Amino acid sequence: MAQQEKISKKYGMSPGSLVYTGDKAPHEPVSITLIDYNADEMVEKTGVSLDDCEPYISRDSVTWIDISGIHNPDIISRLGSMFHLHPLLLEDVLNTAGRPKIDDYDEYLFIVLKMIDYRTDSLLIEHEHVCLVIREGLVISLQEHEGDVFGPVRERIRKGKGRIRKSASDYLAYALMDMIVDHYFWVLEELGESVEAFQDAVLVNPEPTILEAVHNLKRQVIHIRKSVWPVREISAALLRSESGLIRQETQLYLRDVYDHTIQVVETVETFREVLASVLDIYLSSVNNRMSEVMKVLTVIATIFIPLTFLAGVYGMNFEFMPELEWRYAYPAVWSVFIIVGFGMVAWFKHKKWF
Repeated sequence: MAQQEKISKKYGMSPGSLVYTGDKAPHEPVSITLIDYNADEMVEKTGVSLDDCEPYISRDSVTWIDISGIHNPDIISRLGSMFHLHPLLLEDVLNTAGRPKIDDYDEYLFIVLKMIDYRTDSLLIEHEHVCLVIREGLVISLQEHEGDVFGPVRERIRKGKGRIRKSASDYLAYALMDMIVDHYFWVLEELGESVEAFQDAVLVNPEPTILEAVHNLKRQVIHIRKSVWPVREISAALLRSESGLIRQETQLYLRDVYDHTIQVVETVETFREVLASVLDIYLSSVNNRMSEVMKVLTVIATIFIPLTFLAGVYGMNFEFMPELEWRYAYPAVWSVFIIVGFGMVAWFKHKKWF
């Protein structure tokens, strides 16, 4: 509801209006990191401004500008002016509730992704809005918060491992997408352990707290599905793209991202089915426990029905009841009670009713 209220601030505004819909305060700092490299050399600078990045744009190299913090519309507007980015693109950068997608603006590609993380202590999935702008010789990544999963990519650039230093900007964009998709597998692995734990718990001790936790986990899986499912469309669009920014040799690697995305989607669907079965198992366990309780109560009530009848008959205050003056009437009645009670118990066991 809070997110919807923030988005509602944009209602009535013209297309391209720069309104941040996330949670960070406007005064929080924005961190900008620059990495410029080619096959022979690499330059890395942290804590720079957009003006410091401008001299590296026209060099014969690949420039990666990583912006952590998209909550300042002034910086995003300055970024758009510097690189001549479309106003609708800038609006999508600030709209943290936007759906993952890809837009082709001829001279550059714009990709929106969701980077997710799983908190095992609270069983909550955290979603982070991540945008990529891909131009010839330039990749701009924009993230909501500091800290990401791009560390291995930076390390490969620093040490010149693999083919990243010898490739163009499209390969760098692939590497960033690949790290986000690979991190999905880690999240799903942690999520799978929680799902298995709930499967065991509902069989051993189906408590109401477990039901609440399972419902919460199911909501998290649905949120993951909303974040992951469009990535498959993005990967497929990049494979079919006729843009000159995506080279044929890079498409081979993007096909691998597409295959990984399919695996992630299938795993998420499996978790949805498993959690649905966990809820069914919980309800069945509760119903079975209730049935056992009702069966015991029914047996007890059935045993006491004839005893209540006998007690009611001999509780009547008639003057000429023959057994009332009999010397052995009291022990005889108790004998009948005991015989009837144990006889019915024996009959129930013979029928295997309990």
